[in-house]
Amino acid sequence: MRVFVPGHSEPRPTSAAWVDELAEDLVEDLDSLSSAPRKLRSAWKDATFNVNARFGVDPQAAEPGSWEAVVTAAQLGSALFRTAGMTEGTTEVRIHHAMRTLPAAGPSWDANAEAWIEGFWYAVITRDQPKMTELCELPLDVLRASGADHDDYLYHWVAALQAYWLKRPELVPELTLAFQRSHPDVAVIAGRDYIQQVAYPPINLFYKFLQKDEEGFHAALVEALELHKRYWTATPERADDIDGLVPIGVLAVACLAYDGGVPVEVESPYLPEHLLKRSGRSGSENGGRSGG
Repeated sequence: MRVFVPGHSEPRPTSAAWVDELAEDLVEDLDSLSSAPRKLRSAWKDATFNVNARFGVDPQAAEPGSWEAVVTAAQLGSALFRTAGMTEGTTEVRIHHAMRTLPAAGPSWDANAEAWIEGFWYAVITRDQPKMTELCELPLDVLRASGADHDDYLYHWVAALQAYWLKRPELVPELTLAFQRSHPDVAVIAGRDYIQQVAYPPINLFYKFLQKDEEGFHAALVEALELHKRYWTATPERADDIDGLVPIGVLAVACLAYDGGVPVEVESPYLPEHLLKRSGRSGSENGGRSGG
């Protein structure tokens, strides 16, 4: 049975000009990457902000610009972690229709476990298998060397996703540890509400996807969206924050399910239709179908 989960924000068409300006500013920054490679870190943050801003004016991601924004975020996330895994030399990466030469950067605070997960989700949503593989081949030591202050479960969550995509035997033990160490009594840095309502639901949803448990997946997806809404409407400030418009992790796992033949019987502004169904693609920079 199809279920509709309402969002908590209405589209803001008056913001369209502002969103276009954000996109233009990002392109200008990208054009200067080769001469100022340190801008890669800020460009990655700006790109993810740009994606969230687009959801405010195009909640179903029907416009070509929305797909372009997500692809650019995936490209920048991949570039951030490729250079973080390098200690010397340069690399050629395609970002927003152009090849860019970037130098090795080594581990940095920005290339942390939380950012890796977000970058992986963007690669999943764009169905870019080469980027998914490259991210999954990045040693965990690079993330640990970032110096970021994380709850430990994040490293096990990264390891579980890497094991899933690369078909490694550590999937079950790493996912089990991610479950155990994301309990609010154990994971204390992020805060109980964030862990319960934002961080944990994608892990649970991913587990149901792996089991091919269609009923369980449906129930977990509805719950994940409802918990997302609860978190992002807890205060007026959160409700007005564009970071809460779409749960990227939940959307990405839903994309895995959609491609893997698990029915996604939920409609919601939290699950932009054209990203879920790959119907907003406007270019050829993304990779192929996801499915592990």
